[in-house]
Amino acid sequence: MKSAHQFLSILFLVVSFSIYAQEENQSDFTIAFGSCNKHTVANLLWDDILNTKPDVWIWGGDIVYADTDDMTKLKKLYDAQNAVNGYQELKATVPVIGTWDDHDYGLNDGGVAFKAKKESQQVFLDFMGVAKDSPRREQEGVYAVHDYTLEEGTIKVLVLDTRYFRTELTKDTATRKRFQPNAYGEGTILGATQWKWLEDQLKNSTADFNIIVSSIQVFSNEHGYETWGNFPHEVDKLERLLVDSNAKGVILLSGDRHISEFSKKVVNGLSYPVIDFTSSGLTHSSTNFSGEPNPFRVGEVVTSKSFGTLAFDFKNKQVVFKIIGNDSAVLGELKQGY
Repeated sequence: MKSAHQFLSILFLVVSFSIYAQEENQSDFTIAFGSCNKHTVANLLWDDILNTKPDVWIWGGDIVYADTDDMTKLKKLYDAQNAVNGYQELKATVPVIGTWDDHDYGLNDGGVAFKAKKESQQVFLDFMGVAKDSPRREQEGVYAVHDYTLEEGTIKVLVLDTRYFRTELTKDTATRKRFQPNAYGEGTILGATQWKWLEDQLKNSTADFNIIVSSIQVFSNEHGYETWGNFPHEVDKLERLLVDSNAKGVILLSGDRHISEFSKKVVNGLSYPVIDFTSSGLTHSSTNFSGEPNPFRVGEVVTSKSFGTLAFDFKNKQVVFKIIGNDSAVLGELKQGY
């Protein structure tokens, strides 16, 4: 027979564990996101994504691998993705938003010069279920804003288009890298109209958190592939905007790279560091990854298939970022206060 002391000890452990579990699972709103998805390859992560009970799923680009200016072919690939059982279950349970990257845009590393971009935009909007009379059907580019209002607080998701207006890249002929940064001030990623839209959205935002979705990485800038770092003046412009707008809790989400990682940068004038959370490789990833410099990296690079989650705690003004793999394995985690 257990003594009173033993009983109280057990009760204390049970209560302590219960409180701990509640703290660990505290989330007023959960975002799940990912990129680089081939419908012809089994995606083992859809059930794991659903297990996180997300409030929204965000595509970070490369939803399908089309690389085509044939809209009939592109539509067939989107239709095939829509027919995937796991994705059907996700769509039936969770709202889906997002952007494209180069392969679903239609041209590898493609930008402003892609000749079928207007037609491709309409097929993309069809896939995303955007109404035929939506203003997004008339604008150039797939950028969009989504607002989420809860009793605890508000979240604004700003989905960028880093393809439609992006000017030419500079090939690297001196090293084995694919690209090198443009001359400072040369070229643009977002184009004048989208920049003005982003400025208006951030300067007028009253949201507790402002999530900016970019298909390509913003901070990691030394790998030689596509990155905002190929347009260094655009990175500076974005950072100035974040400071001038006084937007609260800005977080960057990115994809493209077939790896997942956290980048963290202290921006002068901001009271919080900016996280660029890269989640890339839903169906295929860089398993032969041998390393690359990233002066802003926090933690380790994840090279296995994964997706990302953001769990928002409004009371404590905290976000828990997780990189999650098959069987709900947590492959990376970062907590940040705001």
